[in-house]
Amino acid sequence: MAVELLLLLLLCGSTVSEVQPLHKPPPGTLDFGFVPVKTYDTNTYHEPGPIGILFRLVHAFLYLVQPNSFPQDLIKKLAQQTFGNVQDDYQKPENVVLTLQAIYYEIGFIVSAALGLLFVLLLPLVGLCFCMCRCCDNCGGEMHQRHKKNADCRRGCFATFLFVASLIISIGVLCAYAANQHLTSQVRGAKNLVHSNFKDLRIFLNDTPGQIDYLVSQYNTTKNKALSDLNNVGPLLGSRVQERFAKEVRPALDAALMMAGAIRETKEALENVSVSVEVLQEGTERLHANLTNVKIHLSNTLSDSACSAAQAASTCNVIRNSLDQLNINANFSGLPGVSTQLAKVNDVLKIDLSSLVQKGYAAFNDTPDLVLNQTRNILSDIKNLLDLIGSNITSFTKMLPVQKVLADLTIYLTQSEAYVQDYFPVVEQYDFYRWLGCLILCCMVILILVFYCLGLLCGTCGYDKHASPTTRGCISNTGGNFLMAGVGFSFLFSWVLMIIVVITFVTGGNVEKLVCEPYEDRTLFKVLDTPYLLNQHWRSYLSAIVLKNPDINLTFEKVYSDCKENKGIYTTLHLENLFNINEFLNISMYTEDVSLKIEHINVNLSNIVLLDEIGKRNLLDFSSSGIDGINFAAYLTEINKSVTKVDLLSFANDLEARADQLPKGALENALKGHANSIRMIHNQQVVPLEQAMSTLNQSIRLLQRTSSEFMIKVKNVISAVDAAQLLISNDASLVIIQETKKYMDMIIGYFEQYVEWVKESITMEVAACKPIANVIDTAVDIFLCSYVIDSVNTFWFGLGGCSIFLIPAVICAVKLSKYYRRMDTEDVYDDMENGNNGYHKEHLYGIHNPVMTSSVEQW
Repeated sequence: MAVELLLLLLLCGSTVSEVQPLHKPPPGTLDFGFVPVKTYDTNTYHEPGPIGILFRLVHAFLYLVQPNSFPQDLIKKLAQQTFGNVQDDYQKPENVVLTLQAIYYEIGFIVSAALGLLFVLLLPLVGLCFCMCRCCDNCGGEMHQRHKKNADCRRGCFATFLFVASLIISIGVLCAYAANQHLTSQVRGAKNLVHSNFKDLRIFLNDTPGQIDYLVSQYNTTKNKALSDLNNVGPLLGSRVQERFAKEVRPALDAALMMAGAIRETKEALENVSVSVEVLQEGTERLHANLTNVKIHLSNTLSDSACSAAQAASTCNVIRNSLDQLNINANFSGLPGVSTQLAKVNDVLKIDLSSLVQKGYAAFNDTPDLVLNQTRNILSDIKNLLDLIGSNITSFTKMLPVQKVLADLTIYLTQSEAYVQDYFPVVEQYDFYRWLGCLILCCMVILILVFYCLGLLCGTCGYDKHASPTTRGCISNTGGNFLMAGVGFSFLFSWVLMIIVVITFVTGGNVEKLVCEPYEDRTLFKVLDTPYLLNQHWRSYLSAIVLKNPDINLTFEKVYSDCKENKGIYTTLHLENLFNINEFLNISMYTEDVSLKIEHINVNLSNIVLLDEIGKRNLLDFSSSGIDGINFAAYLTEINKSVTKVDLLSFANDLEARADQLPKGALENALKGHANSIRMIHNQQVVPLEQAMSTLNQSIRLLQRTSSEFMIKVKNVISAVDAAQLLISNDASLVIIQETKKYMDMIIGYFEQYVEWVKESITMEVAACKPIANVIDTAVDIFLCSYVIDSVNTFWFGLGGCSIFLIPAVICAVKLSKYYRRMDTEDVYDDMENGNNGYHKEHLYGIHNPVMTSSVEQW
């Protein structure tokens, strides 16, 4: 069944188990979804309910009877030992030892059974003797009761003991009745359990083809992902190749692009220097002329007669001495020009270096498209190969007779279910007979209990302590008769009950100890897995049946455990040992074909030019533009000077303050007018010159800072570009091979991932054999052990207790009946006589009972 059904499951599993993966797993994980799995309805956990307390009590009693552990070695030896018909075979030492070991193991059951058989043999014999003895007016059959001082105490004790014994017997019969009812109810309910198991087996058969189809269909997921990556070979493979070169190429192109920007900045700086120097030269000449005019006018003003006065003479002298400060300080007329350098830089800028660098960027960024265009033919072959693999998988699945095997198994399952349903009424009918027989046994005990209870009730209620034994009432007498009737039925029924108890005890107890308990801890499977146990020519019985190879280690315990864990039947039964799937489909063969196709990918990157010779020459021309020959010291010397020797605003303020020290008049006003003229010169001429000097300072310092590095930077840029270009030209083939290998590993990894997923799915999900373990658990653990054996053991436990306690009940009932029944004669007491302590012989002092005239009718 399992072999033929799961032939298709070998499609991918054996490949993985027999061939080591040649490639690393793919970086991405494919989502194959979940294998469609239906839940099974059968619940193998059985909760007996309140009667479980009795079951545990019986288990504890059986442990007392048989505390020894499961005799694995003994059973193995007994199963492997051959006992012939010749008496000498049984007298062999090894057989004698095995027999003694078996007796030692069963000693508890043997002793208990022997006591039960002794009970069966002796109790009828004792009853017969007791009956005959009473017929001879012995053993309490004499209808005469002697008065005793402790009669009331004895009667009470006997009544109490009988009541306690009856109560214990009642509990025992209730246990037996409960076990009988429980077994019947469970047998009737077993029909649903059997139906549930058949339903699960049908689900197992019906869902397996769908699961196999799902596994096969998920090849499309692998193929589609591979095709998607193949269609994106440009972004994937091309980008990988590009990233490998990007570490060298992008910094080189970035440096060249920065150099193009530096050339433009240099041109701007040179233009700023040229313009600023021109502005400063013109401005200083104009400022010098204006300051000269101001000094002349001030000198003329200070030559006025008003300065001769004593109050103004000192002030005028101070002002006259400070006139030499009104002069320019920086001289820009002698600075060298930068027109030559600017002209060379402008010649360099006639070639757009940035555009050339951008072309290099564009050529490098076109690598993915270049890869895509150069691999179209190879990718087409790979896609055809993937379609061929899918077609082979589909055609192979159609070759397997899965549907036929499933149809045959379904028919067999349907016939088995019909057979069970047809014979289940027969089982129920026989169970009814069993239930009726057990009920009759319980009724036997109940009949005895009824007599005892009626005897106690009538005897206790009808007893009159003032009445003499010969004048006891009818109710009391009836109670005594009921007790004796119970005694009679006890002798009639107890040995029959004990026979049933012994048979069920030996059978049920041994099944519990030798089947149920070892099945629960799986020791029983270890015995079945003993080599050459079930067949002396087969090392492994199960593998010989399923795999036709007795040397494969396939054990009952492992199969049951795997099915219990709901693993796939492919792994559970080691079906990989049955077929070599490589004969039908070898995934590694196809992956090798794909690898060969991918290895033929050859991408030519020789057309990528990062920076042509024109761009390089342009950089060299810039480096020789003469910027480093500028006299930066001369510029910086003049720039660091102030425009005038004195701050004109401070001079004007000081001049105005000294004018305020003079007497009011024309001299004061003239000096203040000159101060305003100086302020105006500062605002209109000095401030623009200072701004021009600031611009010149920034530009000249920028040129000074960069001029010393230009030559080195240009050489470094050209070297970096040449190195990157050389890397592309010389190492492109090696890089492409390496990245193509990684790309191939990624594509092949999808197939390996698919195979790994198939293997895992087959192991854990496809054709999960939980129903098989459920069937075994249902048959052994639930039906045999929980339903039948636990109920049978509880039945004999209750019934056995009843049978044992019938003995003290019989004794107490016989003794007690003497106090309830009406006697024929009684003792007579004469208080006037002495010497006999009130005891008189019957034939001398007996009083005849007119009611009970015949002792023959009494026990």
